[in-house]
Amino acid sequence: MPRLLADTAPLRNPYFKRLWLANIVTVIGAQLTVVAVPAQIYEITGSSAYVGLTGIFGLVPLVIFGLWGGALADVIDRRILLIISTIGLIGCSALFWAQAATGVNNVWIILSLFAVQQAFFAVNQPTRTAILPRLLPAGQLPAALSLNMTVMQAGAIAGPLVGGALIPVLGYSLLYLVDTLFLLPTLLAVVALPALRPEGDAPKVAGLRSVVDGLRYLAGHKILMASFLVDLIAMVFGMPRALFPQMAHENFGGPSSGGIAFALLFIAISAGAVVGGVFSGWVGHVQRQGLAVIVCIIIWGLAITGVGIAVGFAGGTALPMLPVALVLLMIGGAADMASAAFRQSILLAAATDEVRGRLQGVFIVVVAGGPRIADVLHGAAAASIGVALTTTAGGVAVVVFTVVAALAIPSFVAYRAGQHA
Repeated sequence: MPRLLADTAPLRNPYFKRLWLANIVTVIGAQLTVVAVPAQIYEITGSSAYVGLTGIFGLVPLVIFGLWGGALADVIDRRILLIISTIGLIGCSALFWAQAATGVNNVWIILSLFAVQQAFFAVNQPTRTAILPRLLPAGQLPAALSLNMTVMQAGAIAGPLVGGALIPVLGYSLLYLVDTLFLLPTLLAVVALPALRPEGDAPKVAGLRSVVDGLRYLAGHKILMASFLVDLIAMVFGMPRALFPQMAHENFGGPSSGGIAFALLFIAISAGAVVGGVFSGWVGHVQRQGLAVIVCIIIWGLAITGVGIAVGFAGGTALPMLPVALVLLMIGGAADMASAAFRQSILLAAATDEVRGRLQGVFIVVVAGGPRIADVLHGAAAASIGVALTTTAGGVAVVVFTVVAALAIPSFVAYRAGQHA
């Protein structure tokens, strides 16, 4: 059992422990805002098209500042950068609270605040991950990343459930205020960090050239490129979240406006990731990390294929297919959590310190961009061939393309923990 349950060795490090404990509170607060922003926009406009604008207003600053924020993390003291970006996030949450409390009800103000918030987030997240090799020994990185992702996924369950229930009772302003206050523990944890100045041959200026140099470094290392490639394969072809409303309504008998089936489909992947995180003790003992990523993504693809088949049989059999689909989504979520832990470990250990920030910026862009591309592709395909066939075909594509990638880049499959790219 000790080898099966989550490895808590990284929590013996006081700096990581403070960050991790603070993040438990902060993530829940952040998820309250994730729920409140689209709900408030819809209440103001009554239009899903305006709600959809959050995708554009969120993705553009995430891409720009994800790349630039990663470059900044390779130039200046990462502790200072974390303090500045955390204060920026607190300020954005406070402004969300102010606009709701004063009843401004202007959708463009909300969207603009959301864009600024995502810009600070895009600077903060690559930096938070890039500091881990400076705080922990290399052997503890997979366990630390698993612990971090478990908290993130737990917040992705608790926040929407709590926030969705509390909006009609408490209103938007209180949720935004809670998010503001819940960011304070993270600020205190960041302030307590030691100085984390760049090491090695770090760039002097975080300009376009620095970003391009980081991308050039990535292009010259097949193992790192492969880690991004297989993640894009998994997310672009195998993330069917855009189809959940239609699945819930047409295949599982839910109302057109959401309902229990939709909520369960929406949180199932995160629930699986949390369970996978709790039982992630084995992750730190795996040496063939490249092969482990391939296996995890194939499991993800098979699980999504199974979801598509279950959706196809829904209503045409006496067996309840919703529980089957939920279990398969949870299996996929657990596999995705392990895959992400391994990929992050490879990215942190296989690269030198002077480029870690920029590579984490690329990681944020890929992780955020892949599912958004999937939303577009899956939505368009489902309009022509239906949700069941779209989901099934997507899962099969993940398996096929992942196997092709493994055969094309054998050095990635052979990668071992701690090996340089």
